[in-house]
Amino acid sequence: SDTNATGDIFGGWIMSQVDIAGGIVAARRARGRVATVAVNAFTFKKPVYVADVVSFYAKLVRVGTTSLTVDVKVYAERNWNTPNPGEVVLVTEAQLTYVALDANGRKRPVPPE
Repeated sequence: SDTNATGDIFGGWIMSQVDIAGGIVAARRARGRVATVAVNAFTFKKPVYVADVVSFYAKLVRVGTTSLTVDVKVYAERNWNTPNPGEVVLVTEAQLTYVALDANGRKRPVPPE
């Protein structure tokens, strides 16, 4: 159910995992609940194949008054389970913006570091 018509991993699955990875970084820095407010950029560079080992690396790049911007890079390790392990390739890059929320779901300031 997570593959597309050509048998590669569905891009929507990758997008959801990118949002989770970015949201973790944003929530840690915001010290609480955040919500995704924008996908500023999202580039699929190479397909992800069934059996690839996929790694998501998220980095905080901007902190505003109530928002946080996170860059996420996604790598796939190919043929990891063969006698000659394959390469690690950059498959996706994205930038997302999150907003810090209070208990009522309203914007709140991001606390100082």
